Amino acid sequence: MTRYVIIGAGAVGASLAAQFELSGLDYVLVGRGAQISHIIEHGLSYQRPSGTRQIRLKAFDLGAPPELTPDDILLLTVKSQDAASALAFWSWRSVSNAADMAAKNLPVVTFQNGLATEATALRTFAHVYGASILTPARFTETGKVVVGGDPEVGVVTIGRFPSGRDETANRIAADLNRAGYLAEPSADIRRWKSAKLLHNVRNVLELFDGPADLRAEIGEALVEEARRTLQAAGHKLALPSERSIDISNWRTAQDSGIQPGQQSTWQSFTRGASSEVDFLNGEIVLLGRLHGHPTPYNEAVQALAGKLAQQGAFSSPLPLDGILSLVDNSDQTRQTGLAAVN
Repeated sequence: MTRYVIIGAGAVGASLAAQFELSGLDYVLVGRGAQISHIIEHGLSYQRPSGTRQIRLKAFDLGAPPELTPDDILLLTVKSQDAASALAFWSWRSVSNAADMAAKNLPVVTFQNGLATEATALRTFAHVYGASILTPARFTETGKVVVGGDPEVGVVTIGRFPSGRDETANRIAADLNRAGYLAEPSADIRRWKSAKLLHNVRNVLELFDGPADLRAEIGEALVEEARRTLQAAGHKLALPSERSIDISNWRTAQDSGIQPGQQSTWQSFTRGASSEVDFLNGEIVLLGRLHGHPTPYNEAVQALAGKLAQQGAFSSPLPLDGILSLVDNSDQTRQTGLAAVN
């Protein structure tokens, strides 16, 4: 019987564990720090549009993880910036009654935003599955997770990386559907991950304050810059019309506890955790530099978010016009460089 080992007890991981618990799917949740300590001792406060309940979960601290078995599937739900260290920890753990380590025996499913984690996982794990997840979830308070997706918790697309669809992907999708998600397998998960990144490059704007029209203008610039850069790098983006499942009735419920402007990047800064911006906007910057494509807007927000992260606390938002100032300086520097070459 399949058991899911959920690695990471944040918004995505803890809500997966809660849904598996409520649906009778076998799982364990593994985390670290105050969040997992609270869950082990008191359970998880799990808020959904239908109400809040306290749920006891099969939870383990990373310092004393459960023994792995040959039937396990690892679900990696830590943030992108924490994925490499988590993969290093789990790759070489032994599997009971198996000659090889976890990296050879067990599938790992990567739930991270951005495009970097799957390739990192493939360095050690022989069986890597990428997952693109849409879920309005919040984790800003120790021991509590809020998920506003309604009627289903979220939408998940899953496929073998770098490509392919097999029985494992089908089984995971079926179990996620059983657990209250809208899930579908895909033979080309990279296209779905690339399409999701277009959505995620705007997350950083939740750290800024300013006029709504300026926010919309900069948001469109970030997305269009990302689209052109992804295309220049050879990435093809999945279209919503390609879905095999109907998500037209799925929504974020009103009065669910999920507020606009509180996505994963804002949540990390609010908790004082590390920043994922280098794996979202920074991914666009990386691809732009590799393929000779300017990315001044994504460079600007990455730099400002990086400086904010170094301060160690997020007490007030940054001014939006600071982004335009960096973009203008970048353009001036570029023009000066071109003039010097000519």
